[in-house]
Amino acid sequence: MCGKFTQMLAWREVVRLSGLIGARINDEVVVCTPMRMVPVIHLDAVGRRVITPMTWSFTDRKPQGARIPKHMHARGETVDRLPTFRDAFHERRAIVLARTFNEGQEIEVADDDAAPAGRKWVRQWTIHANDPKPFISGVVFDTFDVGRGAEYEFVQVTTSANAVVSTITDRMPLMLHEEDLPVWLGEVKASIDVVKALIRTWEDCTDWETAVEDPTRKPPRPRKTHPKQGELF
Repeated sequence: MCGKFTQMLAWREVVRLSGLIGARINDEVVVCTPMRMVPVIHLDAVGRRVITPMTWSFTDRKPQGARIPKHMHARGETVDRLPTFRDAFHERRAIVLARTFNEGQEIEVADDDAAPAGRKWVRQWTIHANDPKPFISGVVFDTFDVGRGAEYEFVQVTTSANAVVSTITDRMPLMLHEEDLPVWLGEVKASIDVVKALIRTWEDCTDWETAVEDPTRKPPRPRKTHPKQGELF
């Protein structure tokens, strides 16, 4: 599942004007990974779109004086029902913008006799679209106090993978259209069933491209197998 995406910082100013129309050529690109602060777009108490830095991952709900990540993603099929995410989905939906996102492909590691070694290696793939507009990914957020006051945190909502991502893994982030945002963010009052209907696999991926993030990174070398006692070479 997605564990990294890239953002362009100037989108924050663009989104503040609710345009969501691309970014300048010299925008700074930042890499967003779990437990890092990410600019998240949501509505404030009076219904205006605002941007708040939030930590990616819901913290383990034990006030231990440290932020311990527990959930990075919420399955779209159950986000409206599971207690961990239900209230956030009903009341605190938001979006993040991304230029690219990553997916991990699990590969079975084999020993030198080609037998499965019982462990997996993850190859990271980067997905991007040949479109100047960013991906708009649906998230839900919350606040939690681990001893420093209430802090914002969010998780990505996920769907089943589309034709491109399914060659790598079976899940992907929820992608939204610009016209979905008034309902998703809560600017337009709608039933939960109507909001839930926005959670679907993004099928329009003909201009999406994938590439191995680091082609120099290779699977671990097979371990040599040794004959058991009493066996002959």
